[in-house]
Amino acid sequence: MDIQRSGTQPSAKGSADWFTGTVRIDPLFHVHEPARTSAAYVTFEPGARTAWHSHPLGQSLVVTAGCGRVQRWGGPIEEIHPGDVVWIPAGEKHWHGAAPTTAVTHIAIQESVEGQAVHWMEHVSDAQYQG
Repeated sequence: MDIQRSGTQPSAKGSADWFTGTVRIDPLFHVHEPARTSAAYVTFEPGARTAWHSHPLGQSLVVTAGCGRVQRWGGPIEEIHPGDVVWIPAGEKHWHGAAPTTAVTHIAIQESVEGQAVHWMEHVSDAQYQG
């Protein structure tokens, strides 16, 4: 058994390579082999968002606070709110982040394949973000 005490894992700033705007990542748990699941609280300040990306085994987002947006490639921008759970299937190109004037926090849960949980792509342009 391993107990991760609240406040013992440092927060990280979302890298400009993969995020636009101010993003804070607070790890919940890392992969413990043979399991392959990891999770983190991710907080996006207004207007902040991920780059386009996909996950080899999909991703679940559990919205805990604020108002956000999520979009799959070729689909409409969807607004997300606390209590919403978003399932993104394996390999689906997508992005997610905050609304233009409201921050959002979600729990991101994903699995790794051969040590990789995400495949990053190009940044979401301002025009794409605005819809």
